[in-house]
Amino acid sequence: MRTAFINALEELAAEDPRITLLTGDLGFSVFEPFIARFPRQFLNCGVAEQNMTGVAAGMALSGKVVFTYSIGNFSTLRCLEQIRNDACYHGANVKVVSVGAGLAYGPLGSSHHALEDLAILRALPEMTVVAPGDPIEAAAATRALVSHDGPCYLRLGKSGEPRVHAEVPDFALGRAIRVSDGNDLTLIATGTTLKACCDAAAKLSAEGTSVRLLSMHTIKPLDVEAVRRAAKETSAIVTVEEHSVTGGLGGAVAEVLAQSDGRRVPFLIMGVRSGFCRVVGSQEYLKAQCGLTVDDIVVNANRLIRRL
Repeated sequence: MRTAFINALEELAAEDPRITLLTGDLGFSVFEPFIARFPRQFLNCGVAEQNMTGVAAGMALSGKVVFTYSIGNFSTLRCLEQIRNDACYHGANVKVVSVGAGLAYGPLGSSHHALEDLAILRALPEMTVVAPGDPIEAAAATRALVSHDGPCYLRLGKSGEPRVHAEVPDFALGRAIRVSDGNDLTLIATGTTLKACCDAAAKLSAEGTSVRLLSMHTIKPLDVEAVRRAAKETSAIVTVEEHSVTGGLGGAVAEVLAQSDGRRVPFLIMGVRSGFCRVVGSQEYLKAQCGLTVDDIVVNANRLIRRL
């Protein structure tokens, strides 16, 4: 995803000299072509993310469209005050980019696990929160964020996420992509869980379950109508995210369901249970430990359907 992001940003920067990329001493082996081509549109702020965000806000208020880039927790939680007070309060055109969503930096331990960012960032006023599901969505999201006026958060994977979409989908902020249609179950994926949900949907379909799969790339503003249609037109809903079960995609969908008229559809949130992940290993190993494999999705979906 990060390669798709920087490639799209490079194309956009060639057309718009306002676009500026700030990094917290990261992106080596990825950013070199951008730096060589646009040296006056790039700044390495060093390992000083709070300062990077303040600089970005100042540049944005001077007319720039500024992207800040660092590891998941460092571009968000380390400089949360600056994001809130400098970027959001002023409605500045600062686009916060994190790489290493969820458990991508698994071997480095809890300090590098990004499992609370969606919940925290979507609580900020004026903030748009986007977690693309594959490289195609990542490139489309980058273009959309440049066009969007105001602070945004872009959550990227880093582990060579596969392409899910065969063709470039119709992408718009706040509007889910319907990857497949069905009437028994709706799977709602965000970010790095999209491929696993695709594979789970295929397994469930082979078992005779008709599955609607939504790629909910925008957590805020959420596609409320897509959620309401799923509750009306399918028999159960499962959300899947590489994030805490508290406050992320599942929480956003639960808020919609709880405040909507009509029948109460069976609903399950799949994610990382609240608490620090105290085991160390690869991203795939940690996802298995946290119950986020394809088979876990299938088992939980079948269990929910059997309750109908």
